[in-house]
Amino acid sequence: MAGLMLAAAAHGAPSVYPTGVTRYDPQKAWNGYVVFSGADRKTRLIDMNGNEVRRWDYPGFPTVLLDPALAGGARGRVLVQLAATEKPHPLASPGNGLDNQAIGELDWDGKVVWRWGDAAPDGAARQHHDLRRLPNGNTLVLVNKPHPVAGFDVPVVIDDAVYEITPNGEIAWRWLASEHLEEFGFTAEQLALVRATKNPDYLHVNNLSVLGPNRWFDAGDARFHPDNLMIDARNANFIAIIAKASGKVVWRLGPGLPPIDPKAGQHVPRPVDQFVGQHDAHLIPAGLPGAGNLLVFDNQGAAGYPPTPLQVTSGSRVLEIDPVSWQIVWQYSAERSRQPGWAFFSSFISSARRLPNGNTLIDEGMTGRFFQVTAQGEIVWEYVSPYFGKAPHGDASSNWVYRATPVPYDWAPEGTARSEQAVIPTLPGQVPVQRTAAR
Repeated sequence: MAGLMLAAAAHGAPSVYPTGVTRYDPQKAWNGYVVFSGADRKTRLIDMNGNEVRRWDYPGFPTVLLDPALAGGARGRVLVQLAATEKPHPLASPGNGLDNQAIGELDWDGKVVWRWGDAAPDGAARQHHDLRRLPNGNTLVLVNKPHPVAGFDVPVVIDDAVYEITPNGEIAWRWLASEHLEEFGFTAEQLALVRATKNPDYLHVNNLSVLGPNRWFDAGDARFHPDNLMIDARNANFIAIIAKASGKVVWRLGPGLPPIDPKAGQHVPRPVDQFVGQHDAHLIPAGLPGAGNLLVFDNQGAAGYPPTPLQVTSGSRVLEIDPVSWQIVWQYSAERSRQPGWAFFSSFISSARRLPNGNTLIDEGMTGRFFQVTAQGEIVWEYVSPYFGKAPHGDASSNWVYRATPVPYDWAPEGTARSEQAVIPTLPGQVPVQRTAAR
C-alpha cells in the first residue's frame, strides 16, 4: 500500500479517518517489517511505508514467525490457523479456540508444510492466543479444553492447556491450568469467587512464551530456567512462570497488586501497581535493550476476582518490570507522548515488543493502530490498519488487530521489496501526506 486510504471507522469518535502510515522518521525508527493478522482474517507482512510485502490468506491467533534456524534454514515461514470446525461449539466465542480445527506452518508462497489438529485429543486443535516453535522442532500450543471441574458452579469450564506437539503430531508434554489453582496466588476469598464465576473462561490465558536465555538464570535463579514458560491470565490479573520440568508455578506477579496511585505518574523506578486485563507478557529477549525484564501491555480492561477498579484516566499502559525486584523500570502511556491519558487505550487484545534500537513497537489492538515509541515516548512510526472485518461480539465492522510483531529484514527471502520513505505528520485536522518513490 503506497499511500494513505480513508476508511469507515468501526470504533472511536470519528467515522472517517486516515489509515496506513501516518508518520515515519527513518532516522529514529527501527526499520524492518511488521507481521499481523487483520480483521479480514488474512495475514500480512508490511514494510515501513505500509506496503503489503506478502499476504497469506489465513488468520493467525496470532501469526507467529518461524526463525529460519528452526525451519531448516527456510526464510519467511509462519504459523497460522488453517481451518474452523464444521460444527460450532456451544461455548465458542472470538476470544477462545473452541471453533479452531487446525493450525499449520506455511512457507513463503503459502504452501502448508505442517498441520496439526485433526488428531488432537478433542478432535480439533482448539488453539488460541499463542503458539511457539521450540529448538527441538516441537511446537508449543496454547489450547482450550472444555470439561467439568470439581468445585466450579458452571457445569463445563473452558480450561487452558499447553501441549508440546512433535512434528508427527504426538503430544510430548502437557499442562492443565485447573490442576494448579492453588499455585496462582489467590486468597481463599478470591478462589471462592473464581469457582463461583458464571464465566466458564475463568482465567482466559492469553499468552504463552518461552523464557529463553536470561541474566536471572545465569546469576543462579532457577525460576528463570530458559525452558520455563510464562503465561498471562487476562481475567484473573496475574502473570506466572511454569517450570517445564515439574509443571509447577515457580514465580508469579499478581493477582491483588496495590491500586494505581495517580500521583505516581511516570515516576520510575517504583513498585509494581495493579495491571488489569493485561496481554503479551514476556521477558525481553537477550541482546535487546532491557533484556531479562518483563514487558507487558497493561490494558486496564475490566477483570479480576473481585473486579479491579480501573485507573482514573481510563488509559492503557506498557510496563517494563524487573521480575526479581518487582519494580517498574520503564512505562509508556499517552502522557509520555504529550497526549491525554485516554488517547492510548485498548481494553482488550494488544501487544508490545522491544526493538533492537531501544524503541518499543506497540499494538493498540482495539483500534488497529501500531506505533513505535522511543524510550522518551516520542512516536517515530505509526500505522493504522485499513483491513476491516467483523468486530468481536457483534455485527459491527472493525480493523482490530490482536498482535503486531516486528520482523527483521533478513527473515524474509533475499531480495524481498521494502520501502523507507519518510512520512511527515501534519497538523491535526489535515490529511497526512506520504512521500513515496518509485520501487
